[in-house]
Amino acid sequence: MRALAELDARGVRTVLVDIDETLTTAGKLTADAYTALERLHAAGRIVVPVTGRPAGWCDHIARMWPVNAVVGENGAFYFFFSEGKLHKRFLENWAERAQKRARLDGIARRILAEVPGCALAADQPYRETDLAIDYCEDVPPLALDAAQRIAQLMREAGLNAKISSIHVNGWFGGYDKLSTSRILFGERFGLDLDRSNREFVFVGDSQNDAPMFAFFHNSVGVANVRRFEGRLAAPPKYVTGAASGAGFVELAQHLLQS
Repeated sequence: MRALAELDARGVRTVLVDIDETLTTAGKLTADAYTALERLHAAGRIVVPVTGRPAGWCDHIARMWPVNAVVGENGAFYFFFSEGKLHKRFLENWAERAQKRARLDGIARRILAEVPGCALAADQPYRETDLAIDYCEDVPPLALDAAQRIAQLMREAGLNAKISSIHVNGWFGGYDKLSTSRILFGERFGLDLDRSNREFVFVGDSQNDAPMFAFFHNSVGVANVRRFEGRLAAPPKYVTGAASGAGFVELAQHLLQS
C-alpha cells in the first residue's frame, strides 16, 4: 500500500465511501468528516456512500446528507433523493426479499448459539435483505477469528458473507458493493465503471471492501485498514496517514487540492 500523497487525483470526479470506521470514528460521524463530505459535494464531485448499513439508515442518508445516492446492505439496493422524493432501486422484488428474510431467523439462532459473545446487530430490525451479526459494535469486542467463524457458519448455510469493522453480514444473492455500484452508475449517471475507473476514488477500511479495493485504480484505505492486514482478499492501493474519519478528511483535502 502506497502513501496517499502518491495518488494522482487529477480527473477524479466521483467519491465512493464506506461508512463505519471509514467516515465515522468510534461509531460517530464527526463534524470534520461531515464537512469534508459537504465540501466534496459542493465542489461538484459525485459522492456516494457504499455501506453494509440497513435500508432504514439509507433512507435517512439519501434524504439528509450531502450525497448523490447511497448503496446499502452490501449492494442489495441503491437509494437517491431527487425532485423532493426518495427513489428506491432494489435488486430483488418485495416477495423475493420477504421469502429470503424468513430463512435468516434460523441461521441467526444457530450462529448465536455457536459463537459466544456475538449478538444480532442493533440495526437488524431496519434491514430489508440481510442478516447482521455484531461482533464489535454493541458487544464486548471479539477477536477477528470469531468474526471469521461467523462468516464460515453463514457460508455453510448458503449465504454470502462479508466481515466489516463491526458486523458480519450475510445474504442470499450474488450481488456485492461493486456489482450494485455498477448498476447505479449505469442507470443513474450513464457511467461505465470500466471505462471511467480512473475518475473514481473508493475509500474503505475492512474485508467487505475488498472487491472495491481490487477493482478501482484509486482505492484507498484509511489507516485502520491495517487491522485486517493479511486477511484482505485484496488490499487498497493507497493508505491514509490518519485512521477512520480523520483519514477520510485527509483524502478529501487531497482531492480538493488537486
